[in-house]
Amino acid sequence: MTLDKANELIAMHVNLGSGYNRDAVKMVLGEVDRNFDQTAVDKLIRDHGLEEKRKIKPGTKFTSVFTK
Repeated sequence: MTLDKANELIAMHVNLGSGYNRDAVKMVLGEVDRNFDQTAVDKLIRDHGLEEKRKIKPGTKFTSVFTK
């Protein structure tokens, strides 16, 4: 996933507003963390105001229950 695509997906899900969309945002942020780094994740969180809108704070690590 590119950062541009992650940006588009997060923007779409933030505007929809359900709990499922919050989970989708977390999944996208986890994918960004795997492909890039925490700095990229934190930038997306700040750019989209996720701390205020979705209570997602910069510095949060997003991991999958399916990874070892």
